[in-house]
Amino acid sequence: MSDPKQQVESLVAKAVADAFPEAGAVSILIERPKNLDHGDFATNVALQLAKSVGKKPREVAEAIVAKMPKDGLVTKMDIAGPGFINFTLGSVSRFGVVATANAQGKLFGRGEGGKGAKFMVEFVSANPTGPLHVGHGRQAALGDAISTLLEWQGYTVTREFYYNDAGNQIANLALSVQARVKEAAGMTVEMPKDGYLGDYIREIAREYVSAHFGDAKGENLAQIQQFAVKYLRNEQDIDLRAFGVQFESYFLESSLYTDGKVDETVAMLKRAGHTYEGEGALWLKTTDFGDDKDRVMRKSDGTYTYFVPDVAYHVTKFKRGYPHVVNVQGADHHSTVTRVRAGLQALEMQIPKGYPDYVLHQMVTVMKSGEEVKISKRAGSYVTVRDLVDEVGRDAVRYFFIMRKVDSHLVFDIDLAKAKTEDNPVYYVQYAHARLCSVLREWGGDVESLKTADLSPLGSPHEVALAQKLSEFPGLLARAAREFAPHLVSFYLHDDVAARMHSYYNAERFLVDDEKLKLARLSLVAATRQVLANGLAVLGVSAPERM
Repeated sequence: MSDPKQQVESLVAKAVADAFPEAGAVSILIERPKNLDHGDFATNVALQLAKSVGKKPREVAEAIVAKMPKDGLVTKMDIAGPGFINFTLGSVSRFGVVATANAQGKLFGRGEGGKGAKFMVEFVSANPTGPLHVGHGRQAALGDAISTLLEWQGYTVTREFYYNDAGNQIANLALSVQARVKEAAGMTVEMPKDGYLGDYIREIAREYVSAHFGDAKGENLAQIQQFAVKYLRNEQDIDLRAFGVQFESYFLESSLYTDGKVDETVAMLKRAGHTYEGEGALWLKTTDFGDDKDRVMRKSDGTYTYFVPDVAYHVTKFKRGYPHVVNVQGADHHSTVTRVRAGLQALEMQIPKGYPDYVLHQMVTVMKSGEEVKISKRAGSYVTVRDLVDEVGRDAVRYFFIMRKVDSHLVFDIDLAKAKTEDNPVYYVQYAHARLCSVLREWGGDVESLKTADLSPLGSPHEVALAQKLSEFPGLLARAAREFAPHLVSFYLHDDVAARMHSYYNAERFLVDDEKLKLARLSLVAATRQVLANGLAVLGVSAPERM
């Protein structure tokens, strides 16, 4: 079944063209009225056209209504106020989504707009210098949900983790572990100025000595660095598996240097004529591409600034055949956006403007018992993803990290996440699914038979409101994918589906004596359960059958 909203839009567009051919192309906006008594859809197109066609809005509305089909999809049309047109669907059209959702099952909501095109989503991309903190956790939940949304729209998605395994932070990691190795050997040491102090550094030191007993005094710094990076990469992988996130691809920043990609990119920028020397440094003319000032590429000491390897890295993405790329990063990367895009444009490789896309998220504050939780015993200076997963469970962590817009600061309330009440948003949605599973278990019939149930008995306000929201699911997923906005799915599941389902559950009996009405309602129950399960699956959250 086609989306009723799109069908109404198409009919209105044809009616406008027939009534006012001189008007040309017209943007048709179809919306849900706030009041159910006003029908299923409404449009203000008559008000938009009135001036251009030289008629009063109500006259325009009357002309459009006169050209609309009088049977089939729309059974009633009203002109309200200054010229709004309200449309009421017939029962078959209004509840057709119930049959569609039940027939398509786990496939309901999927689209084909991506047509198999390759899409890379890069996220987490943490320095291998410690356990993943809650900011990485928000990134992991967002990146994985965005990837799934894109897959549901027909894209071939690669999730990539970019390991920042080069630079001063890695050197400080090695020095920190070396200091703990020497300390364990009974030597007096000072931790490096910018070193890492968490208990996990002592863990790495102990494991290093166990694996390299011949260097019990920590004299081989290069070997210590190699071991520490490998150890922490493995620890981060364990964190991500506990969080239910898997990557298809891993990319090492260090490879950009060992494979000569950074030098090659700089040489290309020079040949393109967008660099110059000044103050002992090499500069990129980023102002040619929208930046507020030119940026240093290579400092006077010969080292590259951080955005240069980022440009080289994105060249590899483009050359690997990814026409669509989105990076999920913290808001502190805001300045990176302009510089990386400027660098890519300066290469003159026909890389599209605006490549790559970015989703920049705000940070997370963790609260417990009304107070901010700032540190982890293991990490020392911050709360880790594993801390939260161990405390409240994977589902709550993932849902909470997704449920706010990315540009909103997220307060993660541990007490709320553990509460088994309707105030806990993930519990509220999961409980709605479990409730519907309970209804179907109590009925005990063949759920498959509900796919062909007669839906004509449906029509109460609760049933109409719920069916309307179910019909919006495919379009909602398409929009969430297009905008890289998984929070739209969490809002929809909570405010539109679960809330209406709970109201319906409290207002009506499903297992009534009237067999025809019972099967119609159970069919709506099954469709609602399916939408809740599919929506939670997109977010990477389970849909329990019992709670």
